Amino acid sequence: VYTFTAAIAACDRQLNQALDLLEEMETRGLKPSAFTYGALISTCEKCGAWEKALDIFYTMKNQGIPPDRIVYNAILTACERGGQWEK
Repeated sequence: VYTFTAAIAACDRQLNQALDLLEEMETRGLKPSAFTYGALISTCEKCGAWEKALDIFYTMKNQGIPPDRIVYNAILTACERGGQWEK
């Protein structure tokens, strides 16, 4: 999990690559952590993909993974940068 999370965080502005890593992680039976989702949402924010960031946020919550301060900050920043702060 840690290696995949680090790789996702390193994707920076390469959203498709980060999403592929998440898919590979899940294919291997590894459960993403709040840190994994935070890194993925941050990548969405850097790419201006606020809608995808929200999708990931809701997926995380639906899987029973509680968001932490880092995740909330990332999702707020993604929506704010996308002009969707009211979401």
